[in-house]
Amino acid sequence: MANVVFQGASALALDAKGRLTVPARHREVLQALCGGQLTLTKHPEGCLMVFPRPAWEQFRDKVAALPMSAAGWKRVFLGNAQDVEIDAAARVLIAPELRASAGLQKDTMLLGMGSHFELWDAQAYATHEAAIMQSEMPAVLQDFSF
Repeated sequence: MANVVFQGASALALDAKGRLTVPARHREVLQALCGGQLTLTKHPEGCLMVFPRPAWEQFRDKVAALPMSAAGWKRVFLGNAQDVEIDAAARVLIAPELRASAGLQKDTMLLGMGSHFELWDAQAYATHEAAIMQSEMPAVLQDFSF
């Protein structure tokens, strides 16, 4: 299970209580990988990061080891982290503080990003992606073959 890679986009809706249903294609893997235990925290670009617990522990340890010059980012990542569990109805509760920080209302996009997910407000993500598509390709991708 160590080489699990999450990918793809899922359009999801938050319910009235701020819960999100985990897409069926990820449920089994998340149960096997971490018993449905996830950690959510803020992302620098305005979305949320959703980690299976083992991937969170690796990320957390890297952040905790950062020097004092990065204390502000340690607070952003560690100070806002919330442990959650996938419930019997395959839902995850997104805390009001995290929903507010990412501007999550109802329509969201869950993106598989390899070891973890990003959770975006759907409109914010559409705007973000459009800006990326209009920007110049970074040097690191210029020689990349598609």
